[in-house]
Amino acid sequence: MAGSALAAGVLAVAATLSLGLAAVGGAAVTAQRAAGAADAAALAVADAASGAVPIVEPPCELGARVARASGAVLTGCSLEGFVATVEVQAAYAGLAAVSRARAGPPEG
Repeated sequence: MAGSALAAGVLAVAATLSLGLAAVGGAAVTAQRAAGAADAAALAVADAASGAVPIVEPPCELGARVARASGAVLTGCSLEGFVATVEVQAAYAGLAAVSRARAGPPEG
């Protein structure tokens, strides 16, 4: 009887740890997805501003489309010359992962 209770306790602890690790892993994947979306959106905005990508919409609208295609939402976009700075947000289990990225020619 005592062995059964011990085995049940060990299984309960293992299940709890597994669920916790799955949640942490999902959050980490979402954070990386947000970072990738921010990088892609910033590059799209900078390319559009420089004329490397011909578009008919404003550069920040292109960045919003790229972010949506990457599973995120563009929450901020600024363009100074050819330098684009964007902020995106991706959701996981009711929490928000926010990432910022900058793209453009090098400073200096």
